[in-house]
Amino acid sequence: MFEDFFKVVKKRFNDGNDEEERETFKCPRCQSSVLLERYEELHKVCPNCNYHGRLSVSERIEITVDRDSFKELDSEMISGNPIDFPKYAEKQQELREKTGLKDSVVTGTATIKGSPAVIGIMDSHYMMGSMGSVAGEKITRAFEYATENSLPVIMFTASGGARMQEGIVSLMQMAKTSGAVKLHSDNGGLYITVMTDPTTGGVTASFASLGDIIIAEPKVLIGFAGRRVIESTIKQKLPDDFQLAEFQYEKGFVDMIVERRKMRSTLSHLLKLHGYYPQEKEV
Repeated sequence: MFEDFFKVVKKRFNDGNDEEERETFKCPRCQSSVLLERYEELHKVCPNCNYHGRLSVSERIEITVDRDSFKELDSEMISGNPIDFPKYAEKQQELREKTGLKDSVVTGTATIKGSPAVIGIMDSHYMMGSMGSVAGEKITRAFEYATENSLPVIMFTASGGARMQEGIVSLMQMAKTSGAVKLHSDNGGLYITVMTDPTTGGVTASFASLGDIIIAEPKVLIGFAGRRVIESTIKQKLPDDFQLAEFQYEKGFVDMIVERRKMRSTLSHLLKLHGYYPQEKEV
């Protein structure tokens, strides 16, 4: 009898310790803590303030496109070192091994509830999603492929801007990607931008802002230069919500703010609304 009693007490004591030892996530917005497994169950959205955390390419694919439908384009492209920036090649190799990515963007074809599209996903875990020669080339080729095959393009942007380790070569990607977007548009193609945290710098100043429909996740950072740079330039205090998605929506820069749990359905609806209907059974 007493043996059974002590087993129950021991189990309750251990369960309590397990609860305390379970890993937590501290939200950078509201500073509240939540169990990490709960945060990940919600696809990295804070249950207290609705902060949308940063996703990897694989995580974005998993929650957005139909199962096993994503086929990567230009998967083997890697950056050179056009201006011989010190230790740039070593940094690239280190990141490839750490992230499993070849560069900061992955492009490919997929279906969303059966509707076909060309998808591009930038990953902030790879040099803060910066746009260098490979990122710019892959994005350009994605638009060219979509134009040739009469497909819509959906770009999930997340970037700190142009990659200065490649100098002027990185800045040239702004014009190149914008030109590809223009050709796609001239051929009647649909382009949807989904801005995620953060979308800044040369990416914002080029293809990210050229979508026919511009969507943003809640409370994400969208802008060109940083707050402190702007304030020191114009000698004025900026609003607290300056450069957040809600501020950009209010000013007309963003067309829609869509929560992550509704993104797949929203994109599916937009594709069908523009005539891109399912070609096979929905997943």
